[in-house]
Amino acid sequence: MLEKGRYLVMLLSCVFLVTQLIGCGGKTQVKKEEFDPVVYLKKADELVSKKEYEEARKLLLEIKNRETAKEYAPLAQLKIADSYLKEDEPELAITEYRRFIELYPESTYAPYAQYSIGMAYFRQIEGAERGAGTAQKALEEFLKLERMYPRHPYSEILPLRIQKCRNIIAEGELLIGKFYHKKGSYKATIGRLEGIVTNYPDFKNLDETLYLLADSYKKLDMTEKAKDYLKMLKEKFPDSPFAKKAEGLKIQ
Repeated sequence: MLEKGRYLVMLLSCVFLVTQLIGCGGKTQVKKEEFDPVVYLKKADELVSKKEYEEARKLLLEIKNRETAKEYAPLAQLKIADSYLKEDEPELAITEYRRFIELYPESTYAPYAQYSIGMAYFRQIEGAERGAGTAQKALEEFLKLERMYPRHPYSEILPLRIQKCRNIIAEGELLIGKFYHKKGSYKATIGRLEGIVTNYPDFKNLDETLYLLADSYKKLDMTEKAKDYLKMLKEKFPDSPFAKKAEGLKIQ
């Protein structure tokens, strides 16, 4: 009986020791990976390249929440915005770019964020018939970039973007003006087209705009105004087919 008792005690002691060793071993095995924002950024980039956008954003949000020095948090926020743009979610991207500018207005990346807002709208322009409203939004954001960050790095390409927006907006107004002109609604035509002359003097179809204005004023028996636009047409665009066509108006 005594031998059996000793054997039982030894067995229980061994079981207890093994349990403790397993417990300790388990704790060392579950050791958490050390937080490194650089490594997290790299992993997020890899996930984005695989189109695993949601998983990438989880890592980027963790950088924003855990990085105490805030050295990489701005870049993480920017990459969150970029990820939405790559995922073809422009409205969500715009929201995140705006959040970046609110949080880090003095960042060297702020001009990029503002330019990206403009480009998110710019890429949605579908043409004069349906894209004038989007072009207006893009134009406003590009002009905002020039006001807020005059030393931005987009000085070569931005004027071309702005010009395209302005042309799309003016072309949209011209289409509406032509519709009214065809209907014989000359006052409505003038209301649309005079805004082009005032606001978009560099519009590529300004010659057609001036012709329609001259014709509309003539139809309303407002001869002096018709002459003014006819004169402008001939002076600015002497070789335009609309200048030749205007000769048939016979405005006295």
